[in-house]
Amino acid sequence: MKKSLLILSLLFATQYFFSCSKDEEEFFVNEDAATFAEIGTLDIGDVGAAEISAYDPQTKRLFVVNNGTVNKIDVIDFADPTKLQVISSISMAPYGGAVNSVSVSNGKLAAAIEASDKQANGKVVVFNTSDYKEVKVVNVGALPDMVTYTPDGNYILTANEGEPNATYTNDPVGSVSIIAVNNNYTVNTIDFSSFATQQTALMAKGLRIFGLNATFAKDIEPEYIAVSDDSKTAWVTLQENNAIAKLNIETKTITSIFPLGFKDYNLDANAVDISDRDNVIAPAKWNVKGMYQPDAIAFMEQGGIPYLFTANEGDSREYDAFAEIKRVASLKLDPTNFPDATFIQTAKAGRLNVTTTLGDTDGDGDYDFLYSLGARSFSVWNGNDGNLLFDSKNELDTKIIAAGVYDDTRSDDKSIEPEGITIGKVGNKKVAFVGMERVDAVAVYDVSVPTSPVFLQIIKCGDAPEGVLFIPAKNSPIQKSLLVVSSENDGVIKVYKPNTL
Repeated sequence: MKKSLLILSLLFATQYFFSCSKDEEEFFVNEDAATFAEIGTLDIGDVGAAEISAYDPQTKRLFVVNNGTVNKIDVIDFADPTKLQVISSISMAPYGGAVNSVSVSNGKLAAAIEASDKQANGKVVVFNTSDYKEVKVVNVGALPDMVTYTPDGNYILTANEGEPNATYTNDPVGSVSIIAVNNNYTVNTIDFSSFATQQTALMAKGLRIFGLNATFAKDIEPEYIAVSDDSKTAWVTLQENNAIAKLNIETKTITSIFPLGFKDYNLDANAVDISDRDNVIAPAKWNVKGMYQPDAIAFMEQGGIPYLFTANEGDSREYDAFAEIKRVASLKLDPTNFPDATFIQTAKAGRLNVTTTLGDTDGDGDYDFLYSLGARSFSVWNGNDGNLLFDSKNELDTKIIAAGVYDDTRSDDKSIEPEGITIGKVGNKKVAFVGMERVDAVAVYDVSVPTSPVFLQIIKCGDAPEGVLFIPAKNSPIQKSLLVVSSENDGVIKVYKPNTL
């Protein structure tokens, strides 16, 4: 009897092993990450439509933010990515203003919704992905701009930007909300006030605190969140502040703020075109610095090191009561640091937009240094200490110029504006996808060695790509890796697939 049981146990274990191995083999597809090509497209509106998308593998549906004519989430049948169609929509009217972001986990859709009064606290609303019924409404901080589930599905996190009103008389505190899914969606909203005593030291390293009469906590503006694979740690971009914050999800505390410093455009590898009136696309070295100011951030762990990938878009504060940007030609420059009188000409640096909040280091009324917005690149940072491990320098500009789609009218501002970034595994390679808002394209990189990304291809997409979503083959409705790009200026969603080897 015991012998028979042993044999049966061995047979069961063997069957289980081969079953698991077979499943794993089925989910691996040998694909060429340099061959992504469009297989499907859908237009769901105009400006304000198709900002962010989230995919539910259980229902094979795509949920897309659409703030075009009315504030809603469009539901798209994604069972056949070549034949996309809107099958329903979820109205945001009962919950407040615009919906800014969506995320899916375990058959639940989380939506970040700002209040009708943007300076008031917003909401996260959870819906079933099957029938779109409301599951829970949770109050979070002001202007929740991005929402994401942790990989284990146990928490929902929001980056609450807390932007001021036009007159700067109401500037909400920037915060992050942590929602415990399995504890009846209990929420903890935390701000950055505990770092106020470190303001001087952090600003010396490149953190920006510069709003009109703002306190430290009010000036911080969280933008985007990436979470570690073990769901214990998150990193939050503070775009206007030129920094990344580190968050301990278990203890619900901000543990670090990493100022990102500045990029030097006076180096050969960083050469860029900074004039929109020179009638030529001509990258060159300039005595100008760039603030990294990342928008989206993505996480990848390798060898025990947390790597943070950022899309360095840049952003400014432009309000009725406070506007930080001016063109170089309108500024008084230090004659020692800027001895060339032609520097401010239209065809040179004169048209470049720079911040007026930095640069007068000696307080004498002229600018000793010039700081432009963004870094025209994507970067890789060490998530433990915030150190810069890689920057694409001017390669994105160079590749876009070579592809013939560079927009010279943006040279004086933030150029290509890398905004979205995500990472996925395609075949045997880890791959990063970088959405560039002003050239309507996505750059694809092999990041298998995260400190040495290798360019693979440029993909053309809709107007102003905002959402860059990767669907791994194991979750894909066609069991092939898919890239979904949603664009906010034309409401177009495009789906791409690589070749199978």
